[in-house]
Amino acid sequence: MKNNTSLMRKSHFLGTKIRNLRKRNNLTMEDLSARCIRVDADSAPSVSYLSMIERGKRVPSAGMLAVIAAVFQKEVDWFLDDAPEQQAITPVKGSRGGISGMALEPSFLFSNEILQIAIPEMLSQTGISGRQFAHLLIRAHQEHHQNHFPDLERAAEEVGLKRMPLSLDDLLEIVAKLGLTVKWFTRAPKQIRLEAGASDQHIITSYFEMPNKLCLNKLLNNHTNRLKYDLAVHIGHCVLHNKDGLKSIMVAGRSHGTSLSEDSFSAPQSSTVDAQDILHAWRDFESSFFAGALLCPKVPFRQLLDRHGYEIDVAKRVGVSASVAMRRMTAVSPYSHWHYFDAYSPGKLKAVYRGNGIPLPWGNMRQVEDPCQHWAVFRMINATSTGSSAQISILDVAQEPKIYCCESIRVNDLAGTPHVLCAGIDLNPAIEAQGGDAQAIAHELKQVCVDNGGSAHLPTSIKTDIKRVARILNINWIERGIDNEARLICSRGSTCPRKPSCYASGTCGG
Repeated sequence: MKNNTSLMRKSHFLGTKIRNLRKRNNLTMEDLSARCIRVDADSAPSVSYLSMIERGKRVPSAGMLAVIAAVFQKEVDWFLDDAPEQQAITPVKGSRGGISGMALEPSFLFSNEILQIAIPEMLSQTGISGRQFAHLLIRAHQEHHQNHFPDLERAAEEVGLKRMPLSLDDLLEIVAKLGLTVKWFTRAPKQIRLEAGASDQHIITSYFEMPNKLCLNKLLNNHTNRLKYDLAVHIGHCVLHNKDGLKSIMVAGRSHGTSLSEDSFSAPQSSTVDAQDILHAWRDFESSFFAGALLCPKVPFRQLLDRHGYEIDVAKRVGVSASVAMRRMTAVSPYSHWHYFDAYSPGKLKAVYRGNGIPLPWGNMRQVEDPCQHWAVFRMINATSTGSSAQISILDVAQEPKIYCCESIRVNDLAGTPHVLCAGIDLNPAIEAQGGDAQAIAHELKQVCVDNGGSAHLPTSIKTDIKRVARILNINWIERGIDNEARLICSRGSTCPRKPSCYASGTCGG
């Protein structure tokens, strides 16, 4: 009775505080209600009741408030304090993070006419192919928008009706409704292989043959998840591009180019910038994103991730590859600051996404024989374990340390080649959003690691701070990372933060 009286008396700021906490963490009312249900289903507020609490129309019971407090890792008394919430820890509107740009001054040097002349010359001198440049443009666009493409999401939802999981029969039914016929092959024709730039190490998994024939490799019968993905990509080509699938050749195996999808949409390498190449590269990206949205529709997949703490093995529940699941995490999570890598031995990044602006480990336009082996994505390439590995990393960005956490998993592609998939987040915005001093924490953790040769267990105070953030974000592998040693990593050998430097001792990349 005393608690309820206190709630009534001190409810002036309560609804506002709950709303601000929810919005600061980019949660919808449905998200918050679902999280409360997982804490205590009997005391959790419904979406409608939560709305009334936030608007001051209802006062939560003591038990209900305790559940909400547990979701946000706050003490109940914090909600009952008469003082309004500090504005200083409310994120600035319009601050999206991601990749930083540069000022184009003097502007006359960056006119369309000058760039059209300079870009082909630049590609020729650097050895970057026109195809790679097209993917770089697309990736920059993807990262700038932090993987949010609502038009593609809606197009996939109209086709799949937000069903999850979609079975193979469901996808074949969609294929038939689009007027496509399926043809199976054992080896792609020579012309298709030449057009894809495929070597003997690659497997052509599928291609589209005008006007309406979808050609599938018989190997896909033994790889249902990959078969579903190929079907979803070609459905995307048909829906988005009116069956203009001349270039939609899908390849498995280690890529020598750069791809934003889990597949290599290869083409002969040339430094010439061809407008058609850029157009087809963009269509490939759209179709790949569509496929992920079709197989893992945003709302149900986000709810599934939330129920299972963003574990990678949710892929098995949906019947998709780990790659598709991890890439979709970056698109559907309420937290924006993600990165995703797909690495092949010895140091080749095949797929890259950096919505959190993390510097690339050497870059993905060329293969590096000796990348920094303290990056989890490279450290696991030669690992014998097939399990996942969570890691807290400290990386200098613009001469200031930043804290990241990632989960990596070693898998084999359809050609049997091992590679490592890595999904990670920048923890600094999450720490700041809860009122912490991310910069001070990063400096302290970096010094602890430097003092211990480059890696160290987290001090208790930092472990407590990050664990609180992990539980608010509801990402299980952050908590697992906390229990492992934090590692100093670097993006360039000349800036190795370890003492002595790995590059002087020969124990790391160069």
